[in-house]
Amino acid sequence: MEYFACWIFRRQEEKGQNQPFCNREWSKSCIRWFNKLVVLKDPTGHNINARYDLGRELGRGEFGVTYLCTDVETGEKLACKSISKKKLRTAVDIEDVRREVEIMKHMPKHPSIVTLKDTYEDDSAVHIVMELCEGGELFDRIVARGHYTERAAAHVMRDDCGSYPG
Repeated sequence: MEYFACWIFRRQEEKGQNQPFCNREWSKSCIRWFNKLVVLKDPTGHNINARYDLGRELGRGEFGVTYLCTDVETGEKLACKSISKKKLRTAVDIEDVRREVEIMKHMPKHPSIVTLKDTYEDDSAVHIVMELCEGGELFDRIVARGHYTERAAAHVMRDDCGSYPG
């Protein structure tokens, strides 16, 4: 019964019906069941700590936190975006994470495009390990500079957009 109630709750949520089916008695069961949510179709693994050491926080977004991470075998410095499953509240949120990973898997190798290294999923989070970009935020550079001439903006766009095929 507990599984069925949570299944109905999930189906209602996917249809955009935000009125939970689970009553107060079942809410703890529903939360336990949602913690076992599977987001990625084919992750590299389930234990990120077996391959990577997560270090200091690099940034924070709506769904997760990006950490400096180190490959324990090679010592390579990378970035790991850890997305808490608790923040994935709707089917759209879950599909957005799946789509992000699928897009990154199909991006061509290019110096201007971040490379996906591995994906991990455990009971509490999805971890996306990718190439580390240490150049800072483009937005911060624009604000610091104050303004760009049309010619300078064209050079930036040519450099960035020139990396995309088609």
